[in-house]
Amino acid sequence: MTGVCPSQQIEAMIAEGTIAADPPVLPEQVQPASLDLRLGARAYRVRASFLAGHGRSVADRLAEFEMHRIDLTGGAVLEKGCVYLVPLMESLALPRGMTAVANAKSSTGRLDLLTRTITDGGTEFDRVPEAYRGPLYAEICPRSFSVLVRPGMRLNQIRFRRGQAALEDADLKALHARTPLVDGPAVIRDGLGFSVDLRLPGNDLVGYRAKPHTGLIDLGRIGHYDPSEYWEEVRTSQGRIILDPGAFYILVSREAVHIPPEYAAEMAPYLAMVGEFRVHYAGFFDPGFGHAAAGGAGSRGVLEVRCHEAPFVLEHGQVVGRLVYERMAEVPTQLYGAGIASNYQGQGLKLSKHFRSG
Repeated sequence: MTGVCPSQQIEAMIAEGTIAADPPVLPEQVQPASLDLRLGARAYRVRASFLAGHGRSVADRLAEFEMHRIDLTGGAVLEKGCVYLVPLMESLALPRGMTAVANAKSSTGRLDLLTRTITDGGTEFDRVPEAYRGPLYAEICPRSFSVLVRPGMRLNQIRFRRGQAALEDADLKALHARTPLVDGPAVIRDGLGFSVDLRLPGNDLVGYRAKPHTGLIDLGRIGHYDPSEYWEEVRTSQGRIILDPGAFYILVSREAVHIPPEYAAEMAPYLAMVGEFRVHYAGFFDPGFGHAAAGGAGSRGVLEVRCHEAPFVLEHGQVVGRLVYERMAEVPTQLYGAGIASNYQGQGLKLSKHFRSG
C-alpha cells in the first residue's frame, strides 16, 4: 500500500522485527504516523557534525571525531554549543520499497535543540534509504539552552513510507476545496504555504526570544520552568519585528491548520530568497492535527525562527514556510489529539511543554 505507514502498520513492523529495539519498543512510542526514538545509555562528545558516507559505518567515523564518552544512566548534561552523538535504542531492517524520514519532536524544536538522525552509509541527515539494515544514531547540538538527558528520552521520531506519497499542488488544491486545510485563503506552491502572525487579537505579545545566558533544562521536567527565566517576550503593535542575527524566536502561524485523518504533513522551508532567516522545519504534523474528527478546530503552527547574517524585518502575514501533505497508506487507528497525550492540539502561541503556562 503506497503512502505513509499508520500506527497499526508500525505495530506490525515491530512484531515482525522490521523495527527492533533493546529494550523493546513501548506502546506509547507509537504515534499516529510515526515512531518516537529513544536515547541509549551513552553519548559521545564529537569535534564536529558528520555523516558516515557511502560504505562507511557511523562507528568507524566516530573513531575519527570522538573527544570523550558520557554515561547517561544517571542523567548527564549536554552543553550548549557542543555536538554529541547518541546511539538510539531502535534499529531497522527495512524491506524493499520502504524508506523512512526522521525529524525532531515538537518539544525538541521549541527548545532550539538541533537533533538529527544519522545511519551507517548515510549521505543525508534524517533520511533512511530503501532496505536499510542497521543502527540509528541521534546527533544532538543544544543551541540556546544546556539540557539534562537520560536514557529512554525521546527527542526525535521516524516516519515510514512506501512509494511516492506527497501530494502534487493540483491534488492539494482539490483536497482544500473538499476539506479546507486552513481557515483562510490557501497559498499553494510546492505545498501549503503559511505565514507569520504578528497581530494577535487583543494582545501585543507576538512571540518569545531565547535569553542568551540561562540555567539548565531537565528534559524530564514537564510544566516546571518559569518562562521569564529563559525567554524574553516579543511585543509589537506595528505588525512587524526585527530579527537579530543569531537569536532564536518562538512565533506562531497566522493560519489555523487542519490535517485530515487520511493525510500527514511535514514542515519544510518556503524559499531561501525571502529573507535572512530560517524557520525550523524539522516537524511532523500527524493525521488529525487541528481536525474536528480528533477534537480540534484548527491548530496554529508554532514557528521556530533563527535569523542569520543580518538583522531582518519580519512583517505580519509574510509567508515563511510550507506544509507538504502526504497520503496515508491507511487511516490510523488513533488520531492526534483523540484520546492520546497530544500536547499541542488546538495550540496557539505556545512554548514547549517544559515551561509553566498561564
